[in-house]
Amino acid sequence: MTKASSTSASSSSMATSVSTIKAYSVPLALFLVAMFYQVVLIPKSFPPSHYDALLINKYSSIEEVKEAYEKLSSKWNSAVEVSLTSDFIKIRYAYELLTNPTWKKNYDIFGIEEQLDVLEKAKEQYAGKSISTVDLPLLDSAIPDTGDDSLNVITSEGFQSIIQDSRPLLIQLFSFGSKSSFQFSDAWKRIAVLLDGVATTASVELGNLHLVAYLSEKKATGRPFFRNGFPSLVAFPEGCRTADCLSRYDGELSVDAVTEWFTTNIVGLPRIFYYSKETLGQNFLAKVSPHKVKVIIFSRTGERAVPVVRQAAKKYWSHASFAFVLWREEESSVWFNAFEVESAPAIVFLKDPGAKPVVHHGAVNNTWFSTIMEQNKMLELPQLRSETSIELGCDARDHSRAGYDTSTWYCAILAGRHGPELNKMRETIRRVQELLSSDIESSEDQTTAPALGAIRSKRLTFTWLEGETQKRYCFFYLNSENSYDTCGPRRDLADVPQLFIVRYKRNASEEDTKPKRKKGSIWDSLQEQELDPASQLVAKYNGSDETSEIIKWVSQIIKDGDSRDLPHYRTKTPELVPDDAQPIWSKGVQSLPSTSRIKQHIRGFITKIYDLIQDPRIGPILLLAALISFGTIWLQRSQPPQQPNQQDSNQPSQPNAKFQEKRKARRRERVRTASNERPSPSITDEEPKNAYQMPFSDSDSE
Repeated sequence: MTKASSTSASSSSMATSVSTIKAYSVPLALFLVAMFYQVVLIPKSFPPSHYDALLINKYSSIEEVKEAYEKLSSKWNSAVEVSLTSDFIKIRYAYELLTNPTWKKNYDIFGIEEQLDVLEKAKEQYAGKSISTVDLPLLDSAIPDTGDDSLNVITSEGFQSIIQDSRPLLIQLFSFGSKSSFQFSDAWKRIAVLLDGVATTASVELGNLHLVAYLSEKKATGRPFFRNGFPSLVAFPEGCRTADCLSRYDGELSVDAVTEWFTTNIVGLPRIFYYSKETLGQNFLAKVSPHKVKVIIFSRTGERAVPVVRQAAKKYWSHASFAFVLWREEESSVWFNAFEVESAPAIVFLKDPGAKPVVHHGAVNNTWFSTIMEQNKMLELPQLRSETSIELGCDARDHSRAGYDTSTWYCAILAGRHGPELNKMRETIRRVQELLSSDIESSEDQTTAPALGAIRSKRLTFTWLEGETQKRYCFFYLNSENSYDTCGPRRDLADVPQLFIVRYKRNASEEDTKPKRKKGSIWDSLQEQELDPASQLVAKYNGSDETSEIIKWVSQIIKDGDSRDLPHYRTKTPELVPDDAQPIWSKGVQSLPSTSRIKQHIRGFITKIYDLIQDPRIGPILLLAALISFGTIWLQRSQPPQQPNQQDSNQPSQPNAKFQEKRKARRRERVRTASNERPSPSITDEEPKNAYQMPFSDSDSE
């Protein structure tokens, strides 16, 4: 009996203990986490300062630092107290750091220690040796001044003015007398030169505390700091004018790396890739659209494309495609035979099939490169596309290249599908254009005079049309039984390019004096608006491929079009199909979920969590929550349980019985009320009050 009682008591005690632990599990977990913060995380996040090594208060003055060091050194010199070499190195490092005004200011305000690696190296170098063997001073204070005008140092007022500029902004945060700032100064000057014309660059010195505090990151305590090292680079994308949307550079401080990051992620300029002699043909030349000029840049250094080249790639994306090639001396003969390139740096423009490459030797600069790109952005025989139709003067909805005063002009169009036949005919038409252009100044042949006059006055344009892509446009002008050999998808092996001339004519006086008739219907209004302003007349060439014959035919067409009263026919020309989709980088780098941007967001999320963990307020908050939770649970468990009344315990179902009785009474009342209501009509109508029963006989036989 006694053994059973003890067993029952022990099991009851164990159950009570388990219940108590479960009840206090939440405050216990909060208490353990709070202790982990206070004992482990907080000391790591806030290590002892160098003032502690000198046994003085934080932010003490330089004089107090010197006095503290003299007291400690007097003990070593008098042999009263023998210090470890590692302790001596800590104290000496703290003394040299805190007696330099620039280093002390940067350390006190921003926690910057540029030569912290010296402390660790000295500990390893002099481990186990005496203090007398330590070479002093530990830190190199002979740093040249980095202050010059090329850094473009701005103040708060200057920042307010440049932040209003619409261009992207790149700012360097640096310090005069800083070793790392001096080492990066030449690279920064080069970066500023490369970004000239693409973005605005400026520098902010750490002495401008308000502006630096605005641009730097903040710890949980509110102290500004530089997570990615020093000097620090921050960028404002186009449209960003507050610190909430700026981007911080966290990579290598080199010209190539910084320029690549800024031009790609901030400005949104396209990348230009490098190709070797094996991949240039199959991966670049063969894949570029035939209407684009191919620009090949040869580089000796292998550095990424400078911003001005990438900006040109974005500006002229509809006209040209760009590629880089690393110059190697052993491959010089290959490039000379292919493109007549003698040395690097050089730029090659590849235009029409069979045309001689245009080669420019020399380094790239902003003004020169923009000039030669504008000169060579078009093919010698340009393609007729939606982007070039108005520029070429081959659009009935617009005017001639000669100007708005020209009423009659011509467009010679070579249509066909991509292939050897089209390329051969393009070379022929290009030679026709060259012959007419070279004879502008003097020509005694009267048969070519109309064509020469039209070329001279910019009333004649030569171009070519891709018949497969622009099939509706092609069929509109070449509507014949042989049109399928030129226009639309290839049906058989026959590819027959065709040359035709369109004469455009605008009657300005007719347009000005045309009466405004009342439109009878909406259809009349739409039909009137759809007609192109210029009338069109088409002439097709059916002669040989000889350039002289083509020139004579073009001259005769122009002569007849200018002198004869030909039909005036206006219609609606089909729209040209755009050849290129909008490039992905033209939509804005900020709106595209690129891989680098996704990684940047992930790193930012992890960084915020890390900063939150380092917040010294987290530990006390968790400890306070644990105490409040513990007290609440203790109060609830310490109150005695309420004993139910004996009378109530005998009749536990009385309140429930009363409630059930009331429900039954309400249900009976609803049934009674429903039975007294008038019944709804059915198929048999209710008998009227004045109705009576007609008597019938008992038998049908009567």
